[in-house]
Amino acid sequence: MIEFSDKGHLNVKKVLVLGSGAIKIGEAGEFDFSGSQALKALKEEGIETVLVNPNIATIQTDPKMASKIYLLPVTADVVLRIIEKERPDSILLNVGGQTALNCGMELVKRGILKKYGIRVLGTQPDTIQTTEDRELFKNAMDAANIDVCRSTAVTTVTEAIGVAENIGYPVIVRAAFTLGGLGSGVAKTKEELEEIASVGLSASAIGQILVEESVAGWKELEYEVMRDVHDNCIIICNMENLDPVGVHTGESIVVAPSQTLNNKEYHALRDISLKAIRFLGVVGECNIQFALNPDTFEYRVIEV
Repeated sequence: MIEFSDKGHLNVKKVLVLGSGAIKIGEAGEFDFSGSQALKALKEEGIETVLVNPNIATIQTDPKMASKIYLLPVTADVVLRIIEKERPDSILLNVGGQTALNCGMELVKRGILKKYGIRVLGTQPDTIQTTEDRELFKNAMDAANIDVCRSTAVTTVTEAIGVAENIGYPVIVRAAFTLGGLGSGVAKTKEELEEIASVGLSASAIGQILVEESVAGWKELEYEVMRDVHDNCIIICNMENLDPVGVHTGESIVVAPSQTLNNKEYHALRDISLKAIRFLGVVGECNIQFALNPDTFEYRVIEV
């Protein structure tokens, strides 16, 4: 049973925040920012915070940000020891980027959060699993009647080749549970696919890649969305890559707001963003990426 304070708020007293860890090439520093904002918001509510983040070159590891900071790796084994010592009643998984998400899902899988009675604040593990698992995400978007690329999730190189032959080259390979383009790429031939698929399967935390139709050359757009537990949902901003799909965001320039969308396109993608996030049940911040045909109004949701 969830307890509420006399002010009607969740009775949260001590929150463990999984930090952003190392900032790598291909990833920006937004996860330091999101984690820092979360710590500030919790502090304003008088809630004790425990941060796990080995990266001393971040804002969130400033001694003033959290009640207690552990400069230790964001891994399940390390976090378990911290849980045993600190006994937090709640945890935030969704403000530390891919490192925190992977660690958080491992804690859930191993039953650690359940064992110690720790509630997950914000986006719940089942939603994280759906957005990170390429096949589950595709199925969810299909159920919501939202267009995604024709694709199949596979776990072997042989399966990847079979899917590519069915879809037709070129194909895009995306690794599950990764960020920063790790294990992803465009394959124009069987030989290229074998190489990219091998890397992607090794990089994925669950040994899964998505082989999908190529939309290289289409516009690449992103919408930043926030949703609360009461289903209030707003668009913070939208962005447009100067480079088309096929050039990873980490190697491209992003402009906010978008510069080439007409009013119909902007609002259509806005409505799709809100529909997708509500269907998935995200609580907090998220980002939804689109590919948009520059000559028609064909669109594809790439990922959340």
